[in-house]
Amino acid sequence: MPIKPSFLKCTVASFLAIAVFAGPVGAVNEAKLDDLYMQLRDAEREEAIRLAREIEREWSNSNSPAMNLLLKRGSDAMEAGDLEAALNHFTALTDHAPDFAEGWHRRALVFVAMEMYGPAVADLERVLEARPRHYEAIATLGGILIQINKPELAKEAFEDVLAIHPHHPDVTEALDVIGPDVGGTAL
Repeated sequence: MPIKPSFLKCTVASFLAIAVFAGPVGAVNEAKLDDLYMQLRDAEREEAIRLAREIEREWSNSNSPAMNLLLKRGSDAMEAGDLEAALNHFTALTDHAPDFAEGWHRRALVFVAMEMYGPAVADLERVLEARPRHYEAIATLGGILIQINKPELAKEAFEDVLAIHPHHPDVTEALDVIGPDVGGTAL
């Protein structure tokens, strides 16, 4: 009995879908990241900017074209100011690739933009469980802490960022705004 062409098309399409969606999502070269973090900690300002971009590229690569597309679509929607669309794309990303930390980080950024700090913090916890040195997630947490009037905790978060990325421009600026007197020793 010959195989019908329509059956073959469906079978091939099914296998392709499985291959795209079941690939190793979030598989990052940890040794490379470790090396980049070490270089970042000791780098001069200009070199630190380059290294940070390279680290962030590593964070943003899920190793799945479909998941990378969801990340791009969500990022494009966020940049265009369409927070609802961004939230939908990033939620789809976190649903399909729950081990991909950057999906949680980007969704947290949308929640922050929507002033939904509880869900943002929950997503940031997911990021930091997977990537404890994700300095952008820690910086986002610091920003939330400022928004909810917890400057002492924000300062601690920002200092944690600077331990990883000593030249982080947003964090050094935020620490200047908070001031040196916040978080002093209690007597």
